[in-house]
Parts: sequence; structure tokens; C-alpha cells
Amino acid sequence: MATYAVGDIQGCLEPLKALLNAVSFSSTDTLWVAGDLVNRGPDSLATLRYIKSMGSQAVVILGNHDLHLLALHANNTSLKSTDTLKPIFDAPDRTSLLAWLQQQPLLHYDSALDTVMTHAGIPPCWNLAQAQQYGQELHQVLTSDVAPCFFANMYGDQPNLWHEQLQGMERWRCITNYFTRMRFIKPNGELNLTHSGKATLHTGADNGGLVPWFKVPSLVTSRQVFGHWAALEGETGHNHIINLDMGCVWGGHLKLMCLDNGQCYTVDCP
Repeated sequence: MATYAVGDIQGCLEPLKALLNAVSFSSTDTLWVAGDLVNRGPDSLATLRYIKSMGSQAVVILGNHDLHLLALHANNTSLKSTDTLKPIFDAPDRTSLLAWLQQQPLLHYDSALDTVMTHAGIPPCWNLAQAQQYGQELHQVLTSDVAPCFFANMYGDQPNLWHEQLQGMERWRCITNYFTRMRFIKPNGELNLTHSGKATLHTGADNGGLVPWFKVPSLVTSRQVFGHWAALEGETGHNHIINLDMGCVWGGHLKLMCLDNGQCYTVDCP
């Protein structure tokens, strides 16, 4: 009985199946999925169906591409040219698939493994209890009658600095951006959502004060696993903060980690 975690699948179902076969994934094992199940890859619809069919064997959290899909569905918005989501919108089981997806949380924590999974990370100014609280707060929004209003106003880079006094949509958007879009921040926790790239190439002095979020001392002492940042190529420089996104959808690799012993497996992606 093993627990594995995988990074951004983004519709790359065949590499995922190859990895699960490589580790002899069985009915007693569990797969954590660090968000971004869909978009840009070739098999977003099949990926949703496959992960959903795993039932309780799959522990799924939402990434920015998953939220984008849900917002398009909720707002009945036309797809962008960069979206590869049309098969989902044409599928007869679209409603049930997206209802299932919308029930997934923003954060998962396992006390036995002392491991927390988010899509983009946890800002250093939050401890684990706060991150769980804010994740649950947003989950309640997504699973309530307020969800259509949230999706209609989800997009935007402001506010870019957390404070507890934020209310309503500004509060929810800030929580969303930390959990699903964060890469570079300032040491005070201020988000920069326009800058990306390899974290190893940037320091605060070189980069207008911006640093990768995991370079700032964190209040979270548990092991963290996250995806979202393909340019990291799976490296953070920390043993207890693990990036799972190795850019499979860009022709890189899909990465699977056994959370019980820390062993990692990868497969090349076409």
C-alpha cells in the first residue's frame, strides 16, 4: 500500500499510465494529483474520466487550468485559441465531470505523512493551519451558490498582497492566486504574477526584489509538494519542498514521487 504524487498532467494521459505501470500501481495504492489535470495536452477529456474513475484512490486538488475550465463552463464563455478543452465541452458527461471537478479542494494535508499538497505552493506568511483554513474557505465558495459570482470575477492580479482584512471577491481572488498561480514574490509576500522562468537564475538583488516563494523562510514546517512551475524542472533546492512539474506538456517529463520513501520516477513525454 503506497502513496504517490504526480505533477501537472495537463491531458497527458498516456505518460501517466506509463508511470503507474512502472511502479505496479495497484488497487491498494493512492495517487495524489497536484492540480492542472487538463489543457494544452492531447487527452484532457480522457484524463478527467480516468482520474474520476479512480474514486477514493485519487486525491485531487485544483490548479489554475482546472479553475479556468470551470470558469468557462460556469460563464458559458467561448474557448480561447490556446485552450484544448473542446472535447470536454462536447462530451455527453461534461456536466457530471465538471461537477466532480468543482468539488475538489485547493489543499490536501496528510498528518501521517506530514505532507501538504497544493498546486503552486503556500505563501511563506501562512502557517499550515492558516493555509488549511483559507483553502477550506475557498472550497466552500466553490461548492456553494456563490460559485457563479466567483467564476465571473476570478481573473485578475489584484490584490497581490495578503492581509486578513480582505473581504469578498478580493479575498477569494488573493487566496486563489497564492494557491494556484504563485511563483515569484517579494520577501513580504507580495505576489508578482507576470514574471516567470528558472528560479536559479534570479535573486532578489538581480530581480527587483523578487525571489521564488520557497526561498523565503516559511511558517510551514511540513513537507510540501506542488506543481505549476515547469521551468524549475523539478528542483527547488529544498528536501522538504518538492516540485512535481517537469513540463510534460512541453515535451519534458512527467514526475511521480512515492511519498512513503521519497523515491521519484519520471517518463519522457512526446
